[in-house]
Amino acid sequence: MRYRSRVVDEDLRQRLSSTGAVVIEGPKACGKTATARNIAASEVLLDIDENARQAVAIDPRLVLEGATPRLIDEWQIEPSIWNHIRRSVDERDQPGQFILTGSAVPADDITRHTGAGRLTRLRLRPMTLFELERSTGALSLADLLNSSRPACPDPGLTIQELVELIAAGGWPGHLRLTLKQALRANRDYLEEIRRVDISRVDGVRRDPDKVGRLLRSLARNTGTYASATGMAEDVGGITVQTVLEYLASLERLMIIEDQPAWAPHLRSRSRLRSMPRRQFVDPSLAVAALRTSPEGLLKDINLLGFLFESLVVRDLRVYAQAMDAEILQYRDSTGLEVDAIMYCADGRWAAFEIKLGTGMVEQGAASLLKFADRVDTDKCGSPSLLAVITGAGYGYFRDDGVAVIPITALKP
Repeated sequence: MRYRSRVVDEDLRQRLSSTGAVVIEGPKACGKTATARNIAASEVLLDIDENARQAVAIDPRLVLEGATPRLIDEWQIEPSIWNHIRRSVDERDQPGQFILTGSAVPADDITRHTGAGRLTRLRLRPMTLFELERSTGALSLADLLNSSRPACPDPGLTIQELVELIAAGGWPGHLRLTLKQALRANRDYLEEIRRVDISRVDGVRRDPDKVGRLLRSLARNTGTYASATGMAEDVGGITVQTVLEYLASLERLMIIEDQPAWAPHLRSRSRLRSMPRRQFVDPSLAVAALRTSPEGLLKDINLLGFLFESLVVRDLRVYAQAMDAEILQYRDSTGLEVDAIMYCADGRWAAFEIKLGTGMVEQGAASLLKFADRVDTDKCGSPSLLAVITGAGYGYFRDDGVAVIPITALKP
């Protein structure tokens, strides 16, 4: 298969031009190795090369020799190599020496000798609709934040096609699969997580049955503010402490990525809520955990709405990262919520409501305007963009200043 360009490609090149090593982190099967190989000059694959693992045990420097940038794939399998890479970067004193990839965050003691100034971390997530070539790219998020007014025709993706994209997910390996095969692969992926990976990541045995029940609870609560206590009750036969431990392990495997709360200065006396929103790194994992299908999703519009939000948050996270920004969410004591807040390092911010159907645009716009009126713009600045992101329809700019953006027309 040809390499599909990723949004992080340019970021990776820039980081290699200024830093000794780049650590690409992300869940299994999101395309880390292919992305690194696209720019690497040599490689060693620790997950499949037994000779390389033996060499690390004898002298880790042996596997570091090679044309640069040199890819060290799944480096956390031999974590002792971390300090040798760090020292090698110091000795060579040149940028672009190594690309490390890993599908699990190692224990803190492994990287206690930090790579500050030597290594930089780059997050890779499953592919966006634009990377999957299912978005026309008619609207640029960067341009919209710079006051561009959206105007584009309906991209033409049907609701059935959109639901299939949610169920299949943004996994590069699925590009060659049928939908049925992709659904099976996602279920197998979670099966491996619950039976093997979640125990291996900590070195602590986890009960596969309880992990499976927790994954289903997470799936049912995708896009909500479910607490560990609530999930313990939902799962049954499991303590709150065990839920917290399992969640921490799933975070280290990077298959869940909760959406933090934004805490702006407000004009009103509303109290902010700090609970994160529960999210899988890709909505297809929620579909797999529930063992449902596109047909099943079309019969449960409420669940489908939450999973569509999850898909949009996935894409926004990728696009925001390219702009040195993060994706947050907002909720206050009056019940006012905003699905996604994009907060940039330079202080600019944008707010998004996510609505699967175009019939909900009016409601979304009203919520955004109400929210914007509560934010103390003297301290936070005025929003660079207020937008309702939809599953279909035209892209346009409303008279009240709210943009309407079909997700199938969006690019970074």
